[in-house]
Amino acid sequence: MSPELKDLDKLMNRRFSCRGFLTKAVEQKFIDQIIETAQKVPSWCNSQPWQVILLRQETRELLSEKLVYSADQAFETPDIDFPKRYAGVYKTRRSTCGWQLYNAVGVQKGDREGASQQMAKNYEFFGAPHVAIITTPKDLGAYGVLDCGAFITAFTLAAAAIGVSSIPQAAIAGRAPIVREVLNIEEDRDVLCAISFGFADKDNPANSFRTQRADLGEFVEWV
Repeated sequence: MSPELKDLDKLMNRRFSCRGFLTKAVEQKFIDQIIETAQKVPSWCNSQPWQVILLRQETRELLSEKLVYSADQAFETPDIDFPKRYAGVYKTRRSTCGWQLYNAVGVQKGDREGASQQMAKNYEFFGAPHVAIITTPKDLGAYGVLDCGAFITAFTLAAAAIGVSSIPQAAIAGRAPIVREVLNIEEDRDVLCAISFGFADKDNPANSFRTQRADLGEFVEWV
């Protein structure tokens, strides 16, 4: 493995989904650097479909308040359909990750209230001092989403490179009408996700576990 690839691999290993943040803010110049780095990812015909809405404290608190208030509502209204179901290995991986989190924070099997409380932390952005909302043009369909996915990945890696932790949050997209109303997002764009970011609270038990990755033989095929 080349030195450059080793450095990238170390960065990939350093990145994790942070679910507990310190209140300390990230300087704006570093936020700009993260975004400027992330936007260098490839996109279809260089369309660069991502739009990034950075929330100031007042806006973040208002959106969080409305999202938390909606948490008891069973229905979700994402702009882009959530997965129809998780089956087979995908169900297993999802379940394993979920139980890693629950075990870390002390939610026991059958504790629906505890699970709901942990889920609601999504709507509090896990206490992050910064939130970016990512939207994509409806007209670009799946390929706009694909390009935004590359941007989101690069954002999290660029953040990790300067010691900033992050977590992409699809849960926010499940309340797309609320996000659209608070942030005045045009109807021709889909709410894709949030990225909460800041400095990790290393003492928060939700940050104590790491997910595993499949062996190459499970997903690579030579033909």
